[in-house]
Amino acid sequence: MFTQVPQPLAYAESLMTQFAKLARAPDGPALLSAFVRGLTELSGCELAQVYLLDATHTRLGISAECLDGVLRPLEATSPMANYYEEELMQFVLCQNRIVCLEDLSSSLQKTDFLPVVTAPWRSLLCVPLVNQHKSIEGLMLCASQRRNELQGVADSLRLLGSFVVDQLHVLQRLRHPSDLVRSAALGPPSISGYGLIGESTAIRKISSLISKVLHTSYTVLLRGETGTGKEVVARAIHDCGPRRSKAFIVQNCAAFPESLLESELFGYRKGAFTGADRDRVGLFDAANHGTLLLDEIGDMPMQLQAKLLRVLQEGEIRPLGSNETHKIDVRIIAATHRDLAVLVSEGKFREDLYYRLAQFPIELPALRQREGDILDLARHFADKACVFLQREPVRWSKAALNQLSDYAFPGNVRELKGLVERAVLLCEGSELRPEHFSLCNEKTAECSRFNVRKRLEQFERSLLLDCLRKHDGNQTLAARDLGLPRRTLLYRLGRLNINTSEAYQEAKDARSHVVRF
Repeated sequence: MFTQVPQPLAYAESLMTQFAKLARAPDGPALLSAFVRGLTELSGCELAQVYLLDATHTRLGISAECLDGVLRPLEATSPMANYYEEELMQFVLCQNRIVCLEDLSSSLQKTDFLPVVTAPWRSLLCVPLVNQHKSIEGLMLCASQRRNELQGVADSLRLLGSFVVDQLHVLQRLRHPSDLVRSAALGPPSISGYGLIGESTAIRKISSLISKVLHTSYTVLLRGETGTGKEVVARAIHDCGPRRSKAFIVQNCAAFPESLLESELFGYRKGAFTGADRDRVGLFDAANHGTLLLDEIGDMPMQLQAKLLRVLQEGEIRPLGSNETHKIDVRIIAATHRDLAVLVSEGKFREDLYYRLAQFPIELPALRQREGDILDLARHFADKACVFLQREPVRWSKAALNQLSDYAFPGNVRELKGLVERAVLLCEGSELRPEHFSLCNEKTAECSRFNVRKRLEQFERSLLLDCLRKHDGNQTLAARDLGLPRRTLLYRLGRLNINTSEAYQEAKDARSHVVRF
């Protein structure tokens, strides 16, 4: 670690002295002040700064600065200043990498965040601050007006910075909350900061997982029952992350047959197929530098899964009808209500794609598992409904709250939202009462077993089988009767595991039965 330092033993002694001095700091402000002063001594730079992320990891504020041996008072720092959009700082935070620039005059990087001084800044070192859980909480910066070899001290300063971050947590737990360091809320992430409602243990765990994956490029797999808020979590990862200024696009993989889904995702060139009279940009290109949510990934056809795997591995796509590939930079978030591990064992989902998607899985809890959150969510939805309807806020009767608390909500948050909005619409007075809600508490178990998706699948399966029997298993005639393209019919038959030969045999047996009669 000290091989590139001119006097290794003297530097090591100075470094240990700084560790001992920082360990004796009585509070957060004193710790950060001693840290930036120590950085100037160890690096030999005129400037040292510490920047810390807020609870939502969307704002980066300066928390301590030492310039020419003089500490900058914390009160002089504007609480509204946000350095998160600075390209250099964002690169350090998102890539978790040390940046060392030995000649700023020839660098293309903007350094507007550096204070204005008489002589120009020549050297710069920017190091991420990582806690014991390997989560980034900010960065430290050293700058000099002369050419300074800073690479040799980078690793040791990174270790010192990690010690400071962890020590800051210890001091926060020991002192009164009013003495917290401004601009550095390093406690548990704020639930409201990610748009999540509730204070249950389950939802706090989700918030914690979001904060850990927010500034990484990992592929996230959101799993959970229908209506648990998978798209809300995906949008939180996008809106609170470094890609929030770019596009956020959602594609339901069960909404299109294979051929249409492929052209929708990858785009196509003019003449790629019949009807392709112009070039069209796919969703991967449309979401470039942003986020693409692939909802219901478990329903993606096998052939298309192989193409998605290449996108995840190589970061490149080839539109339909094109001979050339090109690079894309898209964060993929996948969501499903199905158990992909079971689909893999059944041969309906690629194992290699499953492990690639499950790089960072997040299991969303059902609403019945979020103890105490139902009433918070209900009040939130009621307030929003009142604003939308332009009416006075409504009160909640104790009986209505008890009724909601006792209900299992098989449709989860989506069902709760619909029930509350309907109740507000039905409520002619100023208080929500049990009669405004249509709940089937006595049939909760039955409702949970037969949710909306399963009922629709049963209806669709029955309709397709009846049509196939009517036309003796002829798929072309059945598709024409249903008003569907034959390719779409084949896709739906495959998704519902309908065997056309069995339908034909049933129709044949039925006819023979009628003749014998």
